[in-house]
Amino acid sequence: MKIPFVQIDAFADAPFSGNPAAVMPLGAWLPDAVLQAIAEENNLAETAFLVPCPDPETADFDLRWFTPGVEVALCGHATLASGHLILSAVPTMERVRFSTVKAGVLVVTRAGDGYALSLPAWAATDPVTGARFDGFAAALRAVPQAILARGTDYYMAVFASAAEVRALDPDFRAIIDLQRGDDIMVIATAPGDGESDVVSRVFVPEAGVDEDSVTGSAHAIITPYWAERLGRASFTAWQASKRGGHVGCRLDGDRAILSGTCRTVITGEFSLV
Repeated sequence: MKIPFVQIDAFADAPFSGNPAAVMPLGAWLPDAVLQAIAEENNLAETAFLVPCPDPETADFDLRWFTPGVEVALCGHATLASGHLILSAVPTMERVRFSTVKAGVLVVTRAGDGYALSLPAWAATDPVTGARFDGFAAALRAVPQAILARGTDYYMAVFASAAEVRALDPDFRAIIDLQRGDDIMVIATAPGDGESDVVSRVFVPEAGVDEDSVTGSAHAIITPYWAERLGRASFTAWQASKRGGHVGCRLDGDRAILSGTCRTVITGEFSLV
């Protein structure tokens, strides 16, 4: 069995920047264990699988995302990459809709020389205090001004300066030990230092990704926080990973609209034979 394979750098100004994702269109869903094994073989932050949606009134495709270790509830960069694949192949389409299991319908729209991705805006509003705060500070090996939680899986550590975020050298084993039955994402963020309005880094070691390159789902958390703090709906963000990537952020009601460009770097076939 042969499956089309496309590797796309998302939120990338040029090849080898942004966050690489594998996008693999399927005619029908394969068993979950096979999807997970393919993602492990690809060994990228995310592999996106697309199947034509059985209800075209709802969406164009059903979409699922797998890291090398787990299936995730939301992945922004692989959704942007999936939109790039479809819209590049069909120049007459202005947007593509993806139906997902836990994040609803996500839409990628053409925007200039790139794309706009609509994600749910997930506000992190619960302060982390006491021993839990101390545990995160120890895992990050730095003390933030505040840590805010969204549920039990997203944690945002707010620092005073971009330099502090750039200098972080986390203890990834300690981050994994902080889990309480959930795969957690730790977002470190601060005001920008001239290159952008906001800087961030993102750590997801339990999912098999110690530091993610450019994380769309993290910016679904970052957008409502910084829109309120900056006092404006739109701002620019830079994820300060080794590869790095620019993300345009705009809060539109209960949606975080992220903008960026993509570059296709590999096309081929994945063989299950």
